[in-house]
Amino acid sequence: MRWLLLVLTVFAYVLCFSRHSAGAMAWWLLIAVIATFATTLAFAQARIEGNSRGDSLSEYELRRLREGKDPLAHERDRSGS
Repeated sequence: MRWLLLVLTVFAYVLCFSRHSAGAMAWWLLIAVIATFATTLAFAQARIEGNSRGDSLSEYELRRLREGKDPLAHERDRSGS
């Protein structure tokens, strides 16, 4: 979806700068600015979502958290770090 927004944003800028009447130029510039904002938010959301961990913990991780231990330490131990 974010790539479609990016393509539509570029298309709106192209249409904005290729219009000869002031009204059409202003209309497409408004659309382009709104699309730029939406595209920026879409890419930011995708990056945040890609770097976040899951919403819930497993039973094992909850038990370790209740014991006062790091719930994700077992993942680091298995990876060899």
